[in-house]
Parts: sequence; structure tokens; C-alpha cells
Amino acid sequence: MPIHSSVLELIGQTPIVKAQRLDAGVCELYLKLESANPGGSIKDRIGLSMIEAAEKRGDLKPGATLVEGTAGNTGLGLALVAQQKGYKLILVVPDKMSREKIFNLKAMGAEVRLTRSDVAKGHPEYYQDLAKTIAEQTPGAYFVNQFGNPDNPAAHEFGTGPEILEQMDGDLDAIVFGCGSSGTMTGLSRAFATLSPKTELVLADPVGSILAEYINDGVLNDKSGSWLVEGIGEDFLPSISDFSRVKKAYAITDAESFHTARELLGKEGILGGSSTGTLLAAALKYCKEQTTPKKVLVLVCDTGNKYLSKMYNDYWMLDNGFLERPQHGDLRDLILRPYGQRDTVVIGPNDLLTTAYQRMKLYDVSQLPVLDGDQLVGIVDESDVLLHVYGDEARFRDPVATAMVSKLDRLDVKSPIEALLPVFDRGQVAIVMDGDTFFGLITRIDLLNYLRRRVQ
Repeated sequence: MPIHSSVLELIGQTPIVKAQRLDAGVCELYLKLESANPGGSIKDRIGLSMIEAAEKRGDLKPGATLVEGTAGNTGLGLALVAQQKGYKLILVVPDKMSREKIFNLKAMGAEVRLTRSDVAKGHPEYYQDLAKTIAEQTPGAYFVNQFGNPDNPAAHEFGTGPEILEQMDGDLDAIVFGCGSSGTMTGLSRAFATLSPKTELVLADPVGSILAEYINDGVLNDKSGSWLVEGIGEDFLPSISDFSRVKKAYAITDAESFHTARELLGKEGILGGSSTGTLLAAALKYCKEQTTPKKVLVLVCDTGNKYLSKMYNDYWMLDNGFLERPQHGDLRDLILRPYGQRDTVVIGPNDLLTTAYQRMKLYDVSQLPVLDGDQLVGIVDESDVLLHVYGDEARFRDPVATAMVSKLDRLDVKSPIEALLPVFDRGQVAIVMDGDTFFGLITRIDLLNYLRRRVQ
């Protein structure tokens, strides 16, 4: 292996793995690990392509400011290249983007501006429109415009497509991809039209996006839904898009996307992102519909490291109704972290307050049940700790028992849901019991999540 002079030299030439444990019917399924790019996604390719093409045209001067709207990984690809080349970067991102991506962007020096994810193209707060406005109002700024930039599909027409065919020895029956800016689809379509006309192009699309209906039925809907999968799906046709060779599309739900991504990790050991789950789910559907063996390749668009707080977090999956737990018909159905499953974060009366504080921070909770063995003896929350230590920080070393509330209002597990409201009105959390047996806590957000799940 050569020694490289820049991380940018590691973009591309990503490996392909043949799936061994996924059920692909009569087909052979191949996984193209775009997650192995240095920025963790396929978008590294277009980040490099769009910036270097602008440099060659003379559109970028040293120290220039780049501006872009991104709902997925394009921002990370641009941030990687901008950082290495010394450009300032302003990114406008919708507020559904995972925290890991935002933290990653900021750590790489990008300026991140959050905007609404519940508005469509044409609205001034739509991420692409807002990015264009910022670029127009920023002296000397360059609007990257991935959705209308021909250097986007060129990265795949002359890079990704030929690379795949070389790795597959020119033999590929179908490729499954997603569409956000449409650069991947358009570029691969052009590459395969020239180099491998037999390769069928299959689109994976989130339910709520307009693209699957457009491909399958020829209907261009002017109204889209909403979806949680990041980076793919659209509510309009990007100007650089070329759907002419795409003959088949699958609409995949968020739930199926998340579960399929988790299955990929569980069976093949590959940690893919949310859009990878969408693509893989579509690929498996396509494979199972075939009656003759075919070689099918699916893109692992990005790494799942950016989604650990979301689809790889069981509590997030439960909160959003993507994981099911046995229903009891009582208040147990509202407890996110049941004590009986050892999911409840607890503290002991003799533990130190500094331990309680650290545990609250680590698990992002505001209160801890205090248990002596299996007996509930109190509860301690942020206010209790604050009032105890304020004015004398050394009291963080006092035992929890000195600050906890031991006079508790407890709710029987068979109580009606309405019984929660007076508890919340007093500013407390609900402590759910069955006699002396502690079941867990219910917070306001637990009740809100429960009510929201009932209308899904």
C-alpha cells in the first residue's frame, strides 16, 4: 500500500463485499462500501469533483467561502475537501439531520445553520433556497449547488461507474441506488449506457418522496410526504437528473429501512446508514422477484456511525414506534426503560452525588430512582443535586441519601393514563409501582411519544 500525501487521495476505489447471509433469492448480491471513503460516504466523491472543477474554471480564489444546502452527507464531503484546501464553508441543513453529522461538520470547521425540514422547495426556509440566499448575500461566496451542478454526476460517470465495472470484471446485471441530488443516478446511468447497457438501474426511494411514483407510473406529484431516512428522496426533480434509463423503483418505509440496516450489521457485519437500509431493502425485493440468477450490486452509501443516536439506539426506535414491546394494557406500556428489564438508570442511596450527576449526564436523564437492593427508597433529580451542592461544591462527595426525596407519590400500575396529568402538573415524574414492586418512571415526553404512536 502506498503512503499518501493527503486524505483526499483516499476518496474512491472503495471495496466490494459479496453478501453471504442475506436472503437474495437466486441472485448474487454485492455491497459497494462507499462508507470506506475518508468522510464516510459516497458524497466524498462529489465534494472533491465539484470543488476541483470550480478551481479549474477559476471560480474559486484562495480562502473563498463555499455555501451549500445539504440534507445528508454532501456537507461532510464538502467539509473534508474545504478543510484540506483552506476554504471557509457555510452549510444549511434541515433540522432532521442526525446529531453525529452536525457534530462532525462543526468539528471539521464548517459553519452549520439549521433550518426547517417541514417546508418544501420554494419556501424561503427550505434548505436549498436558504443556502442560495446566503450565498447571494455573502460577498465573494460560491454557491456549490449540488442539485444543479453538472460536476456532481460527472464524479460518477467518469469515476464510480467505471470503477464498479472494473471491480465486477464488466459483469453486472443490476445496480440499486438512491436519489437525493440525483448525481449518483445520473452519472451511473450515463456510465452504464456507454460501458454496460445491459445493467439495469433500480431506484430505492423513501415512502413520502415523489420519485418512485414518477418512475413506476409516470406521475409527477407536486406534494410529498415526510420521512426520517436521511440524504435520499425528493419533492422535486433536480435539474441535473436523468431518469430515462431507470425502469424500476421501490418505495421503502422508514421502518423497513431502519430494520434492514440493522439486519445488514447483524448478518454481514457492515455498519451502514439509514439510506443504506433503504437501498438494501429495495435490492432484496428486486432479488427475490427474479427467476434467473443475476449479479446485483447495492451501494452502502455511508457509515452507520452517524446514526448511533437514532436507528441503532433501541430507545429511539421504541420512541418512534419502530420496535415493538409486549403490550400489557396498563401504565407499563408507557415506560420506556422498564426496571424489570434492567433498562432503568438507577442510583443507590450510598452512592455519591457526583456519581448521580455523571450518570444523569451520560444517559441524558433528569432524575434517577434511588434503589436499595430492589426497594425504591427515593428519587433524586437535577434540582435536588443543585440545591444540595450550591455554595459548597465539596458536597458532591455526599451520599445520594442526603439529597434525595424520600416522600414519594406513587402510581399503581393499573391507574388510568389520566392519573399522570396531576403528577406532571406538579412538575414530577410518575413512579409506577405494583405494591412494593418498582416498574419504572414515566415522564412527560414518554406520554407524548405514546400518544403520537397511537395516531401513526
